[in-house]
Amino acid sequence: MNAEAVNPTSPGPVPPAATGAVTPAPRRKARPRIDLRRLGRAALLGSATRSRALPDAIGHVVEAHRAHHPDADLDPLRRAYVLAESSHRGQMRKSGEPYITHPLAVTLILAELGAETTTLTASLLHDTVEDTEVTLDQVGEEFGAEVRYLVDGVTKLEKVDYGAAAEPETFRKMLLATGNDVRVMSIKLADRLHNMRTLGVMRREKQERIAKVTRDVLIPLAERLGVQALKSELEDLVFAVMHPEEYAHTRELVHENAARTDDPLAAVADEVRGVLREADIQAEVLIRPRHFVSVHRVSRKRGTLRGADFGRLLVLVQEDADCYAVLGELHTCMTPVVSEFKDFIAVPKFNLYQSLHTAVARAEDGQVVEVLIRTHQMHKVAEAGVVALGNPYAQPSEEQSAGEGERADPTRPGWLSRLLDWQRGAPDPDTFWSTLREDLAQDREITVFRPDGGTLGLPDGATCVDAAYAQYGEDAHATIGARVNGRLAPMSTVLRDGDTVQLLMGQDPASEPSRQWLEHARTPAARIAIQRRLAAHPEPEPEAEGPARGPAAPGAHAHPGAPRPAAETPSARPASADVLVDPPGATVRLAGCCTPVPPDEITGFAVRGGVVTVHRAQCAVVTRMKNAGRAEIGVRWGESTGCRVTLLAESFGRPHLLADLTEAMALEGAEIVSATVEPPDRQRVRHSYTVVLPDAARLPALMRAMRDVAGVYDVSRAQPQPTGA
Repeated sequence: MNAEAVNPTSPGPVPPAATGAVTPAPRRKARPRIDLRRLGRAALLGSATRSRALPDAIGHVVEAHRAHHPDADLDPLRRAYVLAESSHRGQMRKSGEPYITHPLAVTLILAELGAETTTLTASLLHDTVEDTEVTLDQVGEEFGAEVRYLVDGVTKLEKVDYGAAAEPETFRKMLLATGNDVRVMSIKLADRLHNMRTLGVMRREKQERIAKVTRDVLIPLAERLGVQALKSELEDLVFAVMHPEEYAHTRELVHENAARTDDPLAAVADEVRGVLREADIQAEVLIRPRHFVSVHRVSRKRGTLRGADFGRLLVLVQEDADCYAVLGELHTCMTPVVSEFKDFIAVPKFNLYQSLHTAVARAEDGQVVEVLIRTHQMHKVAEAGVVALGNPYAQPSEEQSAGEGERADPTRPGWLSRLLDWQRGAPDPDTFWSTLREDLAQDREITVFRPDGGTLGLPDGATCVDAAYAQYGEDAHATIGARVNGRLAPMSTVLRDGDTVQLLMGQDPASEPSRQWLEHARTPAARIAIQRRLAAHPEPEPEAEGPARGPAAPGAHAHPGAPRPAAETPSARPASADVLVDPPGATVRLAGCCTPVPPDEITGFAVRGGVVTVHRAQCAVVTRMKNAGRAEIGVRWGESTGCRVTLLAESFGRPHLLADLTEAMALEGAEIVSATVEPPDRQRVRHSYTVVLPDAARLPALMRAMRDVAGVYDVSRAQPQPTGA
């Protein structure tokens, strides 16, 4: 299979150079687009002499670059080409072409996407340090630190094993370099695209191996960096290699549809133009063919394809407000399919993508036509992602500075920012690699809302645990519960697109997450933070308190997603200063099962390590200890009046209940050390609070204050479990 056979010839959205789908801004003179895949050796190298200021070989690169950056300094490109051509002279590609055709083609891809001059300069030189005698220091001396950094980053990427986790540390370093400057990954993606276009010269086994790596790692990375143009063509190229029969069938369907004389998309496009013209809205209406993989997905979903299934309409306008004006006119004058509407302008995707999605039905035959509405700038970013956002070190233009909603760092889309955050916390490279691959496998993201109106972008299938760590980072260890759409919900609740999530936070900075949260965490940020915390604070070995184990602490009744009550952890257990023991000097621990406080009648038992656990006399564990023949140890309360106690509150669910309840407790001087909230059962909610009071005599007043909170119908001490429990 040759390179020409594995590339689609008509469908888009593929790189703008291949389809002509990217429309130049109205103020820029239109120019014919170049079919990158048909640029061969002659087109790249040319036949003119090289005595000109710019070698003829990079004429196409210059033309594409000037279309996006008319005032760019082209001298670095000239010097970079001269160095690359002389360094690679004599080297040949497996296709038989001079090797210089490869860096030229890669640079042309990036130029068509709108990359700035520094990126193109580094792209021309990206293989020189790896494959020639040119050194990195020479690149730096000739072209500066930025180009040196980019060439160094791409050179390191060439050594990465993208397959099994054989080189996770190398891949981790690669992503770190990408995070510091996404232009490194932009060059790598363009490099892979050109290699995929010429994959036909390799053995079938190697084609499949490279295609699989591209599918599993590089295509998801392109998606997350927002470079949809590269991602779409890479998908088609992988599709052709991995599923040649289905690819051939899909290609035949596309060609058959292209030969039809009746095009429903063209008819609806004319109708849309008329509607917008009457509404005096300046807009450009284009037909956007689907690329092969998209057609294949639609055919599997809908079965027999109709004419409108082979593409979508793209409406380009000048301002954000015009997008909504177009939407209003379409929904007023045509038959909208309401279920197809999505607003990615108000809530952009994690990879910076913005657009309005809707669909209208044709009156003649009921065919549904999908419509994308966006500004010219949104379209540029939708196609080229971070490549279109320029140099991260350059000062923003006045237009960018004045724009509303501009990102502080435009080269750091949401996913990449999150990647940089959680990679630092990964305990080891293998954990980083495995969690990264799981994250890359997620092909859909949802948006959930915070009560303050902010949003969180999460992968499909994310839970309240993931939302907590996305919002609070490692402070999420103190999360005690959540409300989803106003109702109390367990931390294991799977969130849906558009849900509102309110996270309920405890006050103890030493709180620890539940190990069970790992079962519900879907994001690397949550899983790595939980693993890191648990590794730093391992659970103690279970205490041998006799043949029968004591009952669990009250918090054990909480839902699986809730944090463990503080009484279960050594660091959170009450101090022993309030209890005197015979003989004196022994270490004392108040039992978490019954949480004794003055003036409860108490008794003690010796456990492993010489520790004396103190129980309320009527605690079920006391009976078990006695039945097992364990000797009691005399204990009594000391002079201190402070106490630590676990209280159980039962209430009806209502808004702001938890806030009112904790405020009432604080007014009584109670310090909340740990809390759990169970999921509601028939509108009834069960709370468990472990609190510290400076004076045990204030406990009755605290319980009365809690009962006085509207909706609370009972407050009690954590009761000893019955003997048979």
